[in-house]
Amino acid sequence: MPHKHQLEPGRPFTLADLPTQGKQFFPDRDAAEAEFKALRRELIELQTCLYAENKQKLLIVFQAMDAGGKDGTIRRVFRGVNPQGVRVHSFKVPSKIELAHDYLWRIHKVVPAKGMIGVFNRSHYEDVLVVRVHDIVPESVWRPRYEQINQFEKLLTDTGTAVLKFFLHISPEEQLERFQDRLDEPSKNWKFSLEDLEKRKFWDDYMAAYEEALQQCTTPWAPWHVIPADQKWYRNLTITRTIVHTLKQMNPQYPEPEGDLSGIVID
Repeated sequence: MPHKHQLEPGRPFTLADLPTQGKQFFPDRDAAEAEFKALRRELIELQTCLYAENKQKLLIVFQAMDAGGKDGTIRRVFRGVNPQGVRVHSFKVPSKIELAHDYLWRIHKVVPAKGMIGVFNRSHYEDVLVVRVHDIVPESVWRPRYEQINQFEKLLTDTGTAVLKFFLHISPEEQLERFQDRLDEPSKNWKFSLEDLEKRKFWDDYMAAYEEALQQCTTPWAPWHVIPADQKWYRNLTITRTIVHTLKQMNPQYPEPEGDLSGIVID
């Protein structure tokens, strides 16, 4: 059964009509926090099993506007997991070496291996978002990338990688509050950049770019989830629910020990 925030392939939508508030879906924050902690314990056990099994792979993609909560989500959801079995990759402005290759080169080389969970903080979708909004490449270059991305993700799923994609949907008002918090709190000053304010001027352009990317790249094998993210506690809960549900469907199993262990005594 699709998650309540999962987009359906081919079904039109507008981001402006999708909620950024999670309280309407789960108004009791204390209950949400309690469920989140229980789910995170399940996640830790399932991730340990996935790593031990060493057969299946899970890729989790996070996209959001600046201050949308990507870092905080990753930090909270994956707290306590075995770091040997999880790799987080952040994709910033491409280097000269990366620009010398096709745009998926830097992505493909860090997709998860068997037994691993790969977490992308930003991703290959930057190449149909930033490049479009700021006219870095012409439309004749970025528009074919929708289908290229779909085929890339199909390759991943066909070869044993489950793909989860989350867009953390916040309101412009919430973004402004988070920017102000970064200015007011000295320990968060490092997160703030004047470039963030410049990008904020392009909010409508980014929403249009996200809307088309989510529409074009929601497929049966790798649908997008648009998560109401104004309330961090609801964001964390619903994302963890989805990850745990997916891992349960993957049903990893601890491998059988090599040889017969019965009768072995450790002195």
